[in-house]
Amino acid sequence: MAAVTDILRGFRAVEGETLGIRTDTDVSRPFVAVDARKLRVEVAAGASARLVVVHGKPEASTLSVLLERDARLQLTEIFRAEAFAETTVVQAAGSGCCITAVQLASANASYRIDLDGAHAENTFGGLFLAADEEHCVIDLRTAHNAADCNSDSLVKGIAGGRAVGEFRGLVYVAPDAQRTDARQQSRNILLSETARIDARPQLEIYADDVKCSHGATVGQTDADAILYMRQRGLSLAQARRLQIEGFAGDVVRRCGIEELGEALTEAVARKMEKM
Repeated sequence: MAAVTDILRGFRAVEGETLGIRTDTDVSRPFVAVDARKLRVEVAAGASARLVVVHGKPEASTLSVLLERDARLQLTEIFRAEAFAETTVVQAAGSGCCITAVQLASANASYRIDLDGAHAENTFGGLFLAADEEHCVIDLRTAHNAADCNSDSLVKGIAGGRAVGEFRGLVYVAPDAQRTDARQQSRNILLSETARIDARPQLEIYADDVKCSHGATVGQTDADAILYMRQRGLSLAQARRLQIEGFAGDVVRRCGIEELGEALTEAVARKMEKM
């Protein structure tokens, strides 16, 4: 199976430490930006685009996204080094944004999402794998500032060794943001007694006609499922790998680029072999 770097070579590279991308029409071929210190993306009304951002250096970066009316963006961020990244997304009416964030190393990523127009939609999928003494953080704030908007976030974490994982989530619903539909979930697996994951999803609601939910779980791998697989001839390592791949797979597949999703699944499996 091709590695992530091989897949990215087929995308439209945008290079430089300070970058700007604006699309006025539908763009089928994904853009890819590697180690951009400052990146601004604008998707015009009715247009659509796909963007992959790769963090391969221990540096700080900012990404700002503006989606005009009825625009669409699929954003995938891949963390391969101890990066500090801040992403802001502002969405106009009818726009849609799907974000997938995968942390394969220590990283600190914050996301600020503003749904500023009616019927805007945002989907967020996050995954972190923390091994040894790594520290992974995902900080997500989704603000429903207008009525009739939807958001759905799912963040999963896996930690082993003496690693630490953190998820801080907040869904804010403004007083006039009636008929909001917001869901936020955090699910996590600890692979050792010394690893730690802190998951804190929160709701801050000032409207009364809403559907909002949040929750968090932290547990171990499913011993019964592993035993079942071992009884059918799989080794402990194989059974464990299959379970983790299934746990992580529904997040990485959200990126909307099939070959990249497969490569990320393989990257997750390789890291799991070291945890």
